[in-house]
Amino acid sequence: MTRRVALLFPGQGSQYVGMGKDLWENFPLARETFEEASEALNEDVAKLCFEGPEERLRLTANTQPAILAVSVAVWRVLKAETGVIPHCAAGHSLGEYGALVAAGVLPFSEAVRAVRQRGRFMQEAVPEGRGTMAAVMGLDAADVEAACRDYTGPGVVTPANYNGPGQVVISGDVEAVEAVSRVVKERGARKVAFLPVSAPFHCPLMKPAGKRLKPVLERIPLGEFSFEVMSNVEARPYPSSDSVVDLLTRQVSSPVLWQSCVEMMVGKGVDLAIEVGPKKVLLGLWRRIAPKVEVLQMEDRQGLNALLERLD
Repeated sequence: MTRRVALLFPGQGSQYVGMGKDLWENFPLARETFEEASEALNEDVAKLCFEGPEERLRLTANTQPAILAVSVAVWRVLKAETGVIPHCAAGHSLGEYGALVAAGVLPFSEAVRAVRQRGRFMQEAVPEGRGTMAAVMGLDAADVEAACRDYTGPGVVTPANYNGPGQVVISGDVEAVEAVSRVVKERGARKVAFLPVSAPFHCPLMKPAGKRLKPVLERIPLGEFSFEVMSNVEARPYPSSDSVVDLLTRQVSSPVLWQSCVEMMVGKGVDLAIEVGPKKVLLGLWRRIAPKVEVLQMEDRQGLNALLERLD
């Protein structure tokens, strides 16, 4: 029986010093991928991923191309070693670029350069210390949305990531996010965790970053989709390559509809999801959203061997 496979590409927050090294040491294809990224940025991306230091890797303008390079290296090795043909793919925020590279829409070297700019623009959109993000756990999305709507104080606060049942991330000005965090606790949230981020992503404060990113994206020659990719903004497949610039521009300041993206892929008959890239954040979210559908993660030889067993 042929498996209907969905690829999942992780976003910012999945990085760690040492990511991708096992693949780099064991697969020439992975080394070539890192070399391609290094040439695009005129910087040693492998050294950044393998040696850090963590403070440098955590800078948004470094994190984004580093995660993209690791994820694409994983995908290329996975494809070469297993011959898997994806049915569809999705990426969480930054990860959407990896999904578009895998689908043949974005050239890898162009995508690496674009996400470096994206990271820089997002960081510069809001003065450091002005914005923050917080994960609200144990409260329905509608209740989190209502708490944001009810806020009448200074600053902006909106839902930023719909990550799964009972987990919505809010984003905006520090004062506004803190105020809404207190309200959602009073309304029954089990926990509110402030995220270690350097800017308030996926909220209206990021619109200046989108304006700067759009001309960067417009210069990239786009290919046709070899398989469907879910848009974070609309939680449905990109209709065509013509929509890529608009949707990636809007994505910067729009909420990530991750739960809906997963549900859309499950509705298309996916029976195996594979997270390609560092850590297992999306694997954990998938299990909460679609517990009846098998999900695996690959970032090294051990993950590849586990996959080979399941794909037999």
